[in-house]
Amino acid sequence: MSFFSYGFISLLAFAVAHKDPHYVGDRTTMVHLFEWKFNDIAKECEDFLGPMGYGGVQVSPVNENLVMDNRPWFERYQPISYKIISRSGNEDEFKDMVKRCNKVGVRIYVDTVVNHMSGDANPAYGTSGASAKPNELSYPGVPYSSKNFNHPTCTIQNYNNATEVRNCELSGLHDLDQSQKYVRDKIIKFFNKLIDLGVAGLRVDAAKHMWPKDLEVIYKRIKKLSRKAGFPPKSLPYIYQEVIDLGGEAVSKFEYNKTAAVIEFQYGIVMGYMFRGEDNLSRLSSLEDTNKWRMMPSRDALVMIDNHDNQRGHGAGGEKILTYKDPKMYKMAIAFMLAHPYGQTRVMSSYVFDDPSQGPPADSNGNIISPEIVDGKCVKGWVCEHRWPQIYRMVQFRNLVNGEKLENWWSNGNNQIAFSRGGKGFVAFNAEKDDLKQGLQTGLPEGVYCDVITGEVVDGKCSGRTVEVDAKGNALIEILSNDTDEGVLALHIQAKL
Repeated sequence: MSFFSYGFISLLAFAVAHKDPHYVGDRTTMVHLFEWKFNDIAKECEDFLGPMGYGGVQVSPVNENLVMDNRPWFERYQPISYKIISRSGNEDEFKDMVKRCNKVGVRIYVDTVVNHMSGDANPAYGTSGASAKPNELSYPGVPYSSKNFNHPTCTIQNYNNATEVRNCELSGLHDLDQSQKYVRDKIIKFFNKLIDLGVAGLRVDAAKHMWPKDLEVIYKRIKKLSRKAGFPPKSLPYIYQEVIDLGGEAVSKFEYNKTAAVIEFQYGIVMGYMFRGEDNLSRLSSLEDTNKWRMMPSRDALVMIDNHDNQRGHGAGGEKILTYKDPKMYKMAIAFMLAHPYGQTRVMSSYVFDDPSQGPPADSNGNIISPEIVDGKCVKGWVCEHRWPQIYRMVQFRNLVNGEKLENWWSNGNNQIAFSRGGKGFVAFNAEKDDLKQGLQTGLPEGVYCDVITGEVVDGKCSGRTVEVDAKGNALIEILSNDTDEGVLALHIQAKL
């Protein structure tokens, strides 16, 4: 087989798989607005996400879920039915949100929960008021009955047994049998409804706990994206699957990337080690060698520094995961993620929590309190990392350098590194106790540039530090060890003065 024919087949396989997020224009990054209400998401698309260049929003599960005491966040992952009604809003509000976000170039991706239904509760009622009898495996809102679940009922205890991982219950959540046509039909009907309403894609929760062959059948039967919502003809929804695989278990993430993308949990753990100073940043020069790091191929991977699970100690990574609670290291790691070409990127947007089970800011009746923006920052218990200047400006950086090669890699052998993205962008990082003062090749055209980490160009002037690049592309790069500006410097051609 010739190189040309091999390349053609590879491109064809990518074209027919669910791996294109369908961002508008040069946008490259989605944000997870965890537990936000639909009306608030629509407004944020119009007021901030669209203008600042974000490509999409992942929303929390939209379907009816079990109402639990004290309203923990994880009740959203305990389905009662597939009706679109949750703490975030109803179907009409969801439809309006999708329409408004699409109109300003921001796509919507829904976190979907179809591996299981709720755990036992008595009484059990959902966010629409519908009742169920989980202990009898009866969910009339779908409807599902006991015959639609895996039997015999068991609990996952041995993660080195792939059958047990996929057929037994995860934390008491009643496990559906996706090999049944009836169950598939109900899941596909739910997915297709979301697509008809204009979404661009789906996050598949707990994909690790479903058989890949069953998921492939479901994916092949999903509708193409809505042309009424502005998608090109025959566009397949973007699907990214939650498969936590750090090695040493029976289920492998490489079983799932044939037809859809996979969330690469290894990435956030690596970044946590690196930017916590437990490994050398210089080793990241080989990050594009995914075999060395046992990570998904770049085209198949969605990457993040943290998510709603592991920032609370659930899922993968534990204390190595960086979150908003470690702001300097966190911003450095996100800057690296957004500057480096690997994977599709997702930014986390959180609310403040101390108790890992704590739900979003809410009133005494359990109604979510809308984020309030004061001087560009969220208050009333919302963190809104996506509004931090060091983050949204790096989202813009990624948009600008998209498709450019990683070049001009430099390191001091330890924890000072730098690289360029073709001739459009340059970043440097200092995670050491010593200052970084080094003449480096930036790859940029001659001129004076505004560092977008510390400021922006306003009326032709930089509100932060500036860097002068000479005719050969060289510049003196300085990042002081006690720098409060996150230990990162970033330049791009649109920040040239």
